[in-house]
Order: sequence, then C-alpha cells, then structure tokens
Amino acid sequence: MARGGINKALVQKARAALLARGVNPSIDAVRVELGNTGSKTTISRYMQELESTDARPQADPDRLSDELTAMVSQLLKRVLEEGNVALVQERLAHQQNTAAKDQLVSELEAELKKTKQVVASRDVALAAQAEELRTSQSSLQAEITRNARISQSCADLELRIQEKDEQVRSLEDKHAHARDAMEHYRSAIKEQREQDQRRHETQLQQLQQETLQLQQALMVRQDELTRLNRDNERLLSEARQHSKLAYQSQEAMKRLEGDLGVANMATARAEGAKEMLQEQLVAVKNANEVLSSEISSLRANTVKLSQELADTTQALEVCRGDQPDMAGES
Repeated sequence: MARGGINKALVQKARAALLARGVNPSIDAVRVELGNTGSKTTISRYMQELESTDARPQADPDRLSDELTAMVSQLLKRVLEEGNVALVQERLAHQQNTAAKDQLVSELEAELKKTKQVVASRDVALAAQAEELRTSQSSLQAEITRNARISQSCADLELRIQEKDEQVRSLEDKHAHARDAMEHYRSAIKEQREQDQRRHETQLQQLQQETLQLQQALMVRQDELTRLNRDNERLLSEARQHSKLAYQSQEAMKRLEGDLGVANMATARAEGAKEMLQEQLVAVKNANEVLSSEISSLRANTVKLSQELADTTQALEVCRGDQPDMAGES
C-alpha cells in the first residue's frame, strides 16, 4: 500500500541507508528506497537541503570509471526491477488480504442474520415454555397429592423389603458358613494330597538311592568277580606250570629209577642225588596239594560271587520294575 506523503526525515533516512550500503543516493535511488513514493521535485529539494547541511565530501560520479559506472547502473537497474517486483507482490498480497477480509465480513454478516433469526425463534419457544410451565405447575399440585399416597405405599413396601432383606442376610450367612466349610474341606484335601505327594517323592528318592547303591554294589561285585577270574586264571596257569614241573619231575624220577640199576656203581654219589630228588618231589607234591586247595577255594568263591551277582541283578530288576509303577501312581 503506497504512503500518503514524504517528509525530510524520511528522505534523510533513505539517503543514510543508501550511503551505508555504498550506493549513490541519487533522486531515483532515494525514491526507490522510499517505496516509489513522492515526487522527484520534493525529493530533490530535500536532498539539496540535506547536502547543504552535510559537511562530508560528496563523491563525484564523473570521477568513476566507465566500467564502474556501468556496473553501478546495472546494479541500480536490477535494484529498481527487484523493488518493482516486490512492490507488485506486496500490492497483490494486500489485494488478496482485502478480498479475504471482505469475504469474512460478508460471512459474519450472514451469520449475524442467522443468529438474529435463531434468537427470534428462541423467544417464541420461550413464550411457549412459559405457558407450559404454568400448566405444569397446576399439574404439579395434583402430583404432590398423588405422591403423598404413593409415599405411604412406599413406606409399607420398605417394611416388607426390610423383612426380605433380613431373610436374605440369614440365607447369605448360611451360604457363607457352607462356603467356609467347603473351603476348609478343600484345604484339608489339598494338604493331604500334598503330604501324600511329598511322601511318595521321598519314597521314590529312597528307592532311587537304593537302586544307585545296588548298582554301585553290583559294579563292585563285578569288579571283584573280574579280579577273581583273573586270579583264578593266574592260579590255573601257575597250577599248570607246577603240574608240568611235577610231571617233569615224575618223568625224571622214572628216568632216574630206570637208570638206578645202571648207576649202582655210583651208589654213594647217587644216594645224595636221590635224596635230594625225593625232597624236591615231596615239595612239588606239597605245592600241588596247596595249589589244588587254592583252586578249590577259588572255584567256591567264584560260585558264591556268581550267586551274589545273580541275586543283586534280580533285586535291581525288581527295583527297576517298581519305579514305573510308582511313577504311574504319582
């Protein structure tokens, strides 16, 4: 929107702004700075007054080079063009704002008209409601009398309701007692079941421990049986060796007895050898008897351990058979 007029203060402000930006404060430049308002004659008069009072030396445009003058002219032309474009945009925006405000005023006037019509219709409705109120007041008196009779009936009904409430409370108390007894019974059953379950778990753990002990005992018995079998094999091997030695001794004795007739000439020398051989033979026989006794003892121990192993295996199988039954019962 254009200004209504200019004065010396506005021209001075525009001139100072141009000088601060390094622009020559010509009449056209000042007019552009003022928004293209004011006559050039008025601006020129104010500029002369300001220049006469400004003690600062003024730059002479004639001192500028042609290239700089051309650049300044182009910048001035561009500033004027951009200023005119901005002014056109501002004017267009102002026109749009004015049209929008006119539209808003029209809408507000229409709304005000509708509001007046609504108020008039409400006045008519208010008069009708006042008439209805008078009619309602007359009906209210009749209803008050009727309500008095209904209140008496309600009092009677309340007495009967209180009696019913007493009966209901009595039934609720009985129901509460029955529910408490049921809860107590359920708690007792639950506690008994938990005790049975704990006892069953304890028994199951004991059986598992016994089974583990039996398995360990079985492993120990198996180790002992293995060791005894090894000892038995060793003793049998030694017995075979002793038997072999005894057999060899017997063969040697037979050979010696066969050679006895031939060795009559060396009787003195052979008697000593004979006695020694007889002592060795006795020792070998004694050793054979000891080995035979040990072998018999080992065989008896082997039979006994085999029986204990069979009994332990059977007991372990029985325990294993009882565990699934107890698991099914839990």
